Amino acid sequence: MKDYPKPLPDINDDNKEFWSGCKAHELRFQKCRDCGRVRWPPSMICPACHSRETELIVSSGKGTVYSFVIYHVAYHERFRKEVPYIVADVELEEGPRLLTNILDCPPERIACDMPVRVVWDDVTEDFSLPKFRPILP
Repeated sequence: MKDYPKPLPDINDDNKEFWSGCKAHELRFQKCRDCGRVRWPPSMICPACHSRETELIVSSGKGTVYSFVIYHVAYHERFRKEVPYIVADVELEEGPRLLTNILDCPPERIACDMPVRVVWDDVTEDFSLPKFRPILP
């Protein structure tokens, strides 16, 4: 296993299917069987209709940049070599939004509504982090 110096998510019963999917290079989300809402973060009940009936779906991995920020200062020592870097709120085609990084995009080119697609950063044997790249025309 490679040593990954940055913080990693804590896996729990609620999010283990999501992180297991990421390891397999799939974005897996809960979908309410009653109202159809696809949700993130995962929860025991649907926030829209309060149903406990759920199924897992695999996202297409396509979405758009909803909002973003460009970090010019490293607030954690382990990110110092990466500044400037982009953190974006990506809205997936299926509805959920993920806070993530945008790769291979000069900071001056990032824009809201930019189409993006998931790419995988295999940081350890146990973790693959979903990040996104612009979809070029």
